[in-house]
Amino acid sequence: MEHSSVKLPVYAKLAQIILGIIGFFYILYIGKDILIPAALALVIAILLNPVVEFLVRKGLNRILSIALALLLITAISAIVGYFIGSQIAKFSDSLPEFKKNLTTLEGNISQWISETFHISEKKMQAYIADAKKGVDGSAILGKTIGALSGLFVLFILPVYTFLILFYKSLFMEFIAQLFKNGEKDVVAEVLAETKGLVQSYLVGLSVEAVIVAVLNSMVLLIIGVEYAILLGLIGALLNLIPYIGGVVAIALSVLMAVATGEPSDALWVLVGYLLVQFVDNNFLVPRIVASKVKLNAFISILVVLMGGALWGVTGMFLSIPFTAILKVIFDRVEALKPFGLLLGDEQPDKPTITLKPKAKSRAKTK
Repeated sequence: MEHSSVKLPVYAKLAQIILGIIGFFYILYIGKDILIPAALALVIAILLNPVVEFLVRKGLNRILSIALALLLITAISAIVGYFIGSQIAKFSDSLPEFKKNLTTLEGNISQWISETFHISEKKMQAYIADAKKGVDGSAILGKTIGALSGLFVLFILPVYTFLILFYKSLFMEFIAQLFKNGEKDVVAEVLAETKGLVQSYLVGLSVEAVIVAVLNSMVLLIIGVEYAILLGLIGALLNLIPYIGGVVAIALSVLMAVATGEPSDALWVLVGYLLVQFVDNNFLVPRIVASKVKLNAFISILVVLMGGALWGVTGMFLSIPFTAILKVIFDRVEALKPFGLLLGDEQPDKPTITLKPKAKSRAKTK
């Protein structure tokens, strides 16, 4: 007995796709407390896999190899965290003076705007009060510190990473058995390409972050801005978030220069950071990072904003590598190749369709 396939109309297929997308993002949002550490652990496991395999080839037990790799990355994270913590501790000692300078700056700007645009000071104070209500800095800082020092970072994340590396062969076999024998070669190629893509992307991103941190710190030290190394490092970490992080880093350093120095310092900081961004965007990213992830700028900004809306700062960071993984899959599956083209940055030389209106034929008159 032959099974006849049911052909759905176009609107029914479109409705299914839309409902599927909505359901997918809804699951990502409501399950973020579980999925965020799992996604981070997956990225870290892919990054550490070459180290683990190298130690295994040298004759070490797999469990010991994984433990040594985790110990290595934990030590590096602890050193960076200690340095940032010590710099923040020094900054907290001068926080009252910083707040005083910032309040004085706020008053000067308010007075200038009031005199220039003929707005009463009462209205200006009301506008500033409304803006402060919309941005609760202490709450944001508290949430950030809580996220960094939470239980999942200290315990669950290393456990997830260890288990992913330990059961790597099991997961690979599970994926292989989902497909027919004729498709397993393609699946193996996709998995190998995905692993290499994420590894090279993360390594390139780390190298870029180190270089940007050095350049930012040098610029701020030359200008004489306080806490130059801390701001340079924070700027490099923010720069890991494509497009958006660089703007936030510039604004933060300019604000610090204005609050602790002369107004001219802020201008020089802006010029210096723009120069660093020029070097980063035109030399570092194309040669170190962009060569690994072929995504166009529009899709990159869109997925970063979507990642931030779903998972916060962690989502912004993870959005690019996971979108790049999707592009690898789309490029390998025939029915999904148009989506791979949409995500990429290669424009067709000659589009198959054009938006030119069809010329109307004139009726011949006798």
